[in-house]
Amino acid sequence: MKVEEFIKKIVEEFPDLEKEVITPEMNFRDHVEWDSINALVLIAMVNVEYDVIISAQELINAATVNDVFLVVKKKVEDKAKAA
Repeated sequence: MKVEEFIKKIVEEFPDLEKEVITPEMNFRDHVEWDSINALVLIAMVNVEYDVIISAQELINAATVNDVFLVVKKKVEDKAKAA
């Protein structure tokens, strides 16, 4: 699992974002009109694409795209270990 793949999935869900603008260090709240709907879209994308659930609190605690990626990556790895 790579952050570049994660960013690609974000771009697919948020077509208003330009792929070139998104970096792992980007604070996504600064580039998307961030609201509860967009948070739910991101949570749903993670659930569908990676089969894990991130909480609203985990999303709130994440400042950057990489922060969200690391939460998702850890959950995916933990799930694989448990299987």
